[in-house]
Amino acid sequence: MAPLIAIDGRDAFAPRPRGWGRYARCLIDALRSGAADGLELEVLTGGGPGPELVFEQLGLPRLLRRRRAAAVHVTNCFLPLRRPCPGVVTIHDLAFEAWPDDFSRATGMKYRLIAPRAARSAEIVICPSEFTRDDVWERYGVDPRKVRVIPEAPALPLAAPGAPSLLGGSTPYLVAVGDLRRKKNLAALVRAYAELRRERAIEHRLVLAGVDAGEGPRLRTLAGDAPLELTGYVSDETLDALIREADLLVHPSLYEGFGLVILEAMARGTPVLAARAGALPETGGGAAAYFAPGDPEALRAALGELLGDPTKRRRMSASGLQWATRFSWERTARETAAVYREVV
Repeated sequence: MAPLIAIDGRDAFAPRPRGWGRYARCLIDALRSGAADGLELEVLTGGGPGPELVFEQLGLPRLLRRRRAAAVHVTNCFLPLRRPCPGVVTIHDLAFEAWPDDFSRATGMKYRLIAPRAARSAEIVICPSEFTRDDVWERYGVDPRKVRVIPEAPALPLAAPGAPSLLGGSTPYLVAVGDLRRKKNLAALVRAYAELRRERAIEHRLVLAGVDAGEGPRLRTLAGDAPLELTGYVSDETLDALIREADLLVHPSLYEGFGLVILEAMARGTPVLAARAGALPETGGGAAAYFAPGDPEALRAALGELLGDPTKRRRMSASGLQWATRFSWERTARETAAVYREVV
């Protein structure tokens, strides 16, 4: 009988998936496509009644015992601390430790209570980058020998080649993608962009695609009369078009455990400018351009240079397309299935 691997995939079925939900969905699909041969998978799509924490720490262990699971994989931090089988946990980043004010009090407390204990108790911890691996080791003292670095891959559905524009309008634009919160450093981007517009150095609009987590009014004030668009949450189809049709994707974040949007842009041939921070240089490699996150003039200069040089953007587009091919969910699933076989 094949060993039963239970996967807590609840995030994959959220109506508005974020990065960790896309990870769970794409990983499960790839595992089911053959990477987990010789293993039986049971994907949990929902919890029980009451608070999530009760299901995760009490209900899930009971379910694992009834199903006689050989191992459990929790795809975002909240591994049961007492369980009847070996546990694997994915920790995408420790932003709740590095930027606690970006989280509600209840959410931050839950992460800071469970995540370090889950990391220490897990048989294996999966991280998407060496940056997150080192952060988990330094903050939580987790033995690096039980951490596996398994990169993610582009997760947003790609439109067919030659798909018509969904956006309309002819004014070129640059785009940033992610929730509007402090760690994303969008204020620095808006300031640099507004200065370039005032100097008539660029003609582009700036589009920020993401849920407003409190920064929206401040960003509008910083933009002044420069054309800034805050889209809120958008569908996968619209997000694909926003990235694909942009002249440049900018990711100025001060802390990222992977930076998946960089690969999403590269897979669409969109050049990328990113902060040299967190895991972003690791994810973007030599195919992205970078700026020092603590230097506003560096961001302004890089924006002006790239938006004013279509030839350089075309070269970056070609490099990005090639770099993105190094990442696939087939590889992610294959390496994750190897972890399952190791723990059972």
